Amino acid sequence: MRTLTHRDLVKSAYNWVLKKSCGFAFKELKSFEAECADVIGFGAWNHSILIECKVSRSDLFADRKKPFRIEPGKGVGRYRFYCCRTSLLKVSDLPEQWGLIYVDEKGKARCVHNPYTKTPEGFGWKGGFEPNEDAERSYMYSALRRLHLRGRKKEIYTDPSTLSLLT
Repeated sequence: MRTLTHRDLVKSAYNWVLKKSCGFAFKELKSFEAECADVIGFGAWNHSILIECKVSRSDLFADRKKPFRIEPGKGVGRYRFYCCRTSLLKVSDLPEQWGLIYVDEKGKARCVHNPYTKTPEGFGWKGGFEPNEDAERSYMYSALRRLHLRGRKKEIYTDPSTLSLLT
């Protein structure tokens, strides 16, 4: 059995979050005002998912000491999950309101614990955290600023049906 690296977990978590109602996501995007999330995905209706990838149990315990874990209102992500190789962490290891995603040796991510309930309309989840919206906007600003600096701002106005022609 091969050992999954942090990079492997991030890749699997990124793919998972894009399948779970997030229109776009970032991997390890640095921002001035926000924590450096392993994966953060954004969707409609104020939907944001944070995924923190852990390769060891000690990594999880170190994560608990971060300021935005001690004060959850400073953190990003309305819905928050830890991601690890299968069986590394248990639901009982998790802070309250956190979900858990396992990644198997083939890189397939599977949610094994989701503390959030579906909305009656089925378009998302209820519950979660009140995220630090300033920090989340900082991610957006950082990404858009990078596009602007690279001269790609005009692509924002491009008809989505023609995007495949640009790549």
